[in-house]
Amino acid sequence: MSKSKPGSKEHTFAKPATQAKRACIEMFKGRLIDSIGTSRTYQEGLTRFGEWMRDNRCGALPQASVSRAERFLAERAKQVGQKTLDRDRQAVQVLLRHVGKLAADQRLPVIQAERQQVLQARAYTPEQVHLIKGRMAPHNALGLEISHAAGLRAHELFTLARLDEVRPDARPADAAKFAGRDNDHTKYVVTGKGGLTREVSIPNHLVTRLETQRLDEPRTIRDRGVLYQQRYAIGGGQALSQAFSGASTAALGYSTGLHGVRHSYSQQRHYEVQLLVGDPERALRIVSQELGHFRPEITEVYLR
Repeated sequence: MSKSKPGSKEHTFAKPATQAKRACIEMFKGRLIDSIGTSRTYQEGLTRFGEWMRDNRCGALPQASVSRAERFLAERAKQVGQKTLDRDRQAVQVLLRHVGKLAADQRLPVIQAERQQVLQARAYTPEQVHLIKGRMAPHNALGLEISHAAGLRAHELFTLARLDEVRPDARPADAAKFAGRDNDHTKYVVTGKGGLTREVSIPNHLVTRLETQRLDEPRTIRDRGVLYQQRYAIGGGQALSQAFSGASTAALGYSTGLHGVRHSYSQQRHYEVQLLVGDPERALRIVSQELGHFRPEITEVYLR
């Protein structure tokens, strides 16, 4: 919404960050965005787009057009890596659908970033995870062990539930999903990125410890602006991520973040599943399904 200054034809608009937040709220309510986490991610990209619109005298975000979006992304490709550029393209694409400039089946063109992205191996060895765990409080150590053993994101630990409490979303899956983990593992459910609720497989020796931490009643917990119903008193979310980084730096002299143990799971499982199914590409698809990725190409990055 614009305001006119007295005696001036110039228009002023809300700050780009405010415009982006407002747009994301509207798109979430309109179900163009399917989770609060995605909304938070898109808000950053739309803030940058809003700044570009302001600096180029193109008006506020509701005045966005396909041509303006393409110009913004072309300039952005010179400044950021591919991952950030793809995030911004997806955010702007949803905004254009919201304001009626793109149909639901239309997409913005994919642009290649000019800045080369430096890829760093993030996985930890089992020995390194053991050293890090030794420097963490018991509730965080258990969260770390489960994350490492089941390939969980930090916030997914807050959503752990038994199969008799929460049902996973119906989604096509390979028959060999969780192959080799039938006898000494137990299935649980977590809700991850994009709101996908999926099965995960946790070793029974960790299940025994997990169930001793079960709460009498679920409690509501807020992490990075998102509310979760927590059923187990274990570490998770931002607090666990921060504790992990501190422990990793103390134990090893560096940290690649808690997400690094998800990379570890991916690499170990890809090796295991290849031996079982004899096909690296099929193994990649299976591990992708176990991790809750929507595309195997995402999982491929974890294998580097």
